[in-house]
Amino acid sequence: MSELINNRSYADDEAKALKADRQRVLKSIIVDLHNGQSVAQVQERFREAVGHVTVDEISEIEHALMEEEGIPVSEVQRLCSVHTAVFKGSIETIHSVAPTAPEEQPGHPVHTFKRENREIEQHANFRIKLHAERFAKQANEAGRSKLVADLEKLLEIDKHYSRKENLLFPYLERYGIFGPTKVMWGVDDAIRASVKHIRNRLLAFTEGDTAEAADICADLERTLEEVNAMIYKEENILLPMALGKLTEDEWVKIAEESATIGYCLTEPEHRWIPARAAEPVGAEAALSASSQLDTASSTPAKDVQRDVSAAHASMVRDGSEGVGEDASSASAKEASAEGGGYVRFETGLMSVAQLEAVFNHLPVDLTFIDEHDVVRFFSHGPDRIFARTKAVIGRTVQNCHPPQSVHIVNKLLEDFKAGVKDVEDFWLPIKGMYVYIRYFAIRSAEGEYMGTLEFTQNIAPIQQIEGTKRIMSE
Repeated sequence: MSELINNRSYADDEAKALKADRQRVLKSIIVDLHNGQSVAQVQERFREAVGHVTVDEISEIEHALMEEEGIPVSEVQRLCSVHTAVFKGSIETIHSVAPTAPEEQPGHPVHTFKRENREIEQHANFRIKLHAERFAKQANEAGRSKLVADLEKLLEIDKHYSRKENLLFPYLERYGIFGPTKVMWGVDDAIRASVKHIRNRLLAFTEGDTAEAADICADLERTLEEVNAMIYKEENILLPMALGKLTEDEWVKIAEESATIGYCLTEPEHRWIPARAAEPVGAEAALSASSQLDTASSTPAKDVQRDVSAAHASMVRDGSEGVGEDASSASAKEASAEGGGYVRFETGLMSVAQLEAVFNHLPVDLTFIDEHDVVRFFSHGPDRIFARTKAVIGRTVQNCHPPQSVHIVNKLLEDFKAGVKDVEDFWLPIKGMYVYIRYFAIRSAEGEYMGTLEFTQNIAPIQQIEGTKRIMSE
């Protein structure tokens, strides 16, 4: 038996050594691309030395490029399309998918991502390209209008990308996968920005300017190539990687929260219910929704639960404690039975249900991150300006932003923690709204930094107020 164990140990060591060699070759190829070699120069060396590459190895390469080689995320993003061209056709498809597999069932998040990709391909590669070819030749108003409408529709891709970034990426990060998520988010943002830029060029276009029309169409062609490349990366790298890591319960949570952000060009045919579970109804459905955070399997989520439990123990009282004599004991018992209890403040007392209702009726969006930059809470009223999903709870705020803007987030937090600032404001037009975003450093009575509150409001209606109003509306 000991010989068998030793043989297995030797085989494991040999496999690890072979994988390490492959990793070194792969990384050296990407570094060569970074240093200016062409795809053609490295592609043959790639085939000879490596052959097929797994999605996990691509993840490890991108992480190593950023951590070990010191190549910044922005540079890895630039190289992303180049090294995808090297890998394309060589990614090992060890995950043969049966038609009965969960991800092939309508409503599963992976099925929905792929369904959207087919719609994006159809819209980009047929409709937009056809209209672009005609516009390049004629440079007239009719062609311009069609392309503007096409690009407005393509901008729905933001919902597809946002679901990746705000639902799928947080779960991958809990499994220690950061490189591909940072790189892909940056490329997503570049595509979004490019589509908007081309649309704006078309809006400013002067009819008959054939040189400008040709240049716009060339810019559009490059952008559509990036869109198609992203579809390839999702379906051959990101989604197989996620399927290999995430549990069925985690996919259920993603499916349940997807509608919060929305869908791109199409929607799931119906809700996905795993074969193992009956569809929850009534109170069971409410319980299932409220327990999503509690069942998360990440260390940050466990930290959240631990901290919430500690806070609950110190602040929440059952109905019999701290309630005045005139308070209804029945109401107290009801609150206690619901598991809500009461929260005592210096200036009053509220049930947890009342407190949550107040937060969710405020005409503003609130998000709170703690002193460790971890997202702990957000309000979820019916008209949120920026979508939030429960997957962000326990995630660092840096990972909730695109890599290109993380330096701004860090500078703001540094100023708050150092006491240089207590407030920072931003305002900008978004989708017909005028959005006022305020950040407040939250400090204890002793002045100790406790976290940051984000306060977001559409102030467009407020800006339109004139005169006086002294009579109640009918």
